[in-house]
Amino acid sequence: MRFTVTQDQLVEAFDAIRHDAGFKESADLIRAGKKPSEMLQAFALRPEILRAFACFGSCVYPGGLIERRIKELVIIEASRLNACQFCRDSHIAVAKMLGLSDDPLSLIDHPDKMNDREKLALEYTRAVMKDPNRIDTDLFRRLSEKYSDAEIVELTFTVGYINMLNMFNSSLQVAYAGEFQTL
Repeated sequence: MRFTVTQDQLVEAFDAIRHDAGFKESADLIRAGKKPSEMLQAFALRPEILRAFACFGSCVYPGGLIERRIKELVIIEASRLNACQFCRDSHIAVAKMLGLSDDPLSLIDHPDKMNDREKLALEYTRAVMKDPNRIDTDLFRRLSEKYSDAEIVELTFTVGYINMLNMFNSSLQVAYAGEFQTL
């Protein structure tokens, strides 16, 4: 991790979002004198970013229209393609913890084990990441057959959002240390 955050900075930043249920586990850690994940520590250095993160992401994650398993697969694949250790490994742990897959990477590598929506979401993720200006018309047509317009917007937002987080975490050498394996 390329930055330092003090316990006082964490307390102050998390106090501003104390009513957000999505940060309950992290707030509990801070109250116990421990630190949350490195990504949240980084956000705590700019409490405005931490608050925005809470609002920005929560509109599609973990809730939203698209099934959680699809979102986790999309996040894992995008993070794998971007070589973001934090996002890839933390979401593998989340997928396992939630019982979505015992081995998400193997699942991604074996499309025959996925349903049509899952396969299309991953195909679309790869296409968006390769060149968002050249999404194949046939791919978009097939996507539209399995996803509503609102779901396609959510899926596209999720791909863009995880790519931003991948860049953020990799640039700052934010690492995942197994926090979700203990929950």
